[in-house]
Amino acid sequence: MTVLKELVARLPQYDYIYLGDNARAPYGPRSFETVYHYTLQCVQWLFEAGCPLVVLACNTASAKALRTIQQKDLPLIAPDRRVLGVIRPTTEVVGNFSRSGKVGILATRGTVLSESYPIEIAKFFPDLQVFQQACPIWVPLVENNEHDKPGADYFVKEYMDGLLSQCTGIDTVLLACTHYPLMKEKIAACMPPGSRLIAQGEIVADSLADYLHRTPAMEQRCSKGGDLRLYTTDSAEDFNNHAAIFYGKTLSSTHIVLP
Repeated sequence: MTVLKELVARLPQYDYIYLGDNARAPYGPRSFETVYHYTLQCVQWLFEAGCPLVVLACNTASAKALRTIQQKDLPLIAPDRRVLGVIRPTTEVVGNFSRSGKVGILATRGTVLSESYPIEIAKFFPDLQVFQQACPIWVPLVENNEHDKPGADYFVKEYMDGLLSQCTGIDTVLLACTHYPLMKEKIAACMPPGSRLIAQGEIVADSLADYLHRTPAMEQRCSKGGDLRLYTTDSAEDFNNHAAIFYGKTLSSTHIVLP
């Protein structure tokens, strides 16, 4: 939802269909095979709903499933459609924010274990030093509306201490999970003076705008009416309550069952 909010703000003219696989979240602790299977099901559902272009607005899905879907599945099931992720757009620019050449990554355990960020960042900024910290408690805190309460402070400090202890020169920290922006103020309070904290939403939105500009054939296939439809695999009422926190205003969703 934090990515969707920025996409709509940056590109309000397009129609959006959002699918939240809340019944099976979080993806972070799950195996590569499970995340791939779940993600492919969601992508196929969105294709059937008429989407020519799908953005995996989840770092774990982008890390564990995107490449396989792009290389193995799309040529067979939908060669004229495209699936994009959130890791590549971020790694293309993250080095531009750092003065020290030392960047920290805060992510789920699955994203950290995939090594996707160090691998991709090295392609664009080979001299950049990358330090990762898994934060397995943060997503449950957000999902249970505990992220802004005093009890969350302990877990924010614990993981920030774990990251910053790896290198004293880290001056840029990336929130490599779309839940984490809701804890941005608490995280920033644990960072050294003068350092920078980066969320992905605006970066992904700018990257999508550039992609559509560079691929006019795909851009023309994307319908334009400013419509937003939300679907969830779990309780619609529960989703709506959470979505209002992420998105900043009241939203209404529809429950669906994946095959």
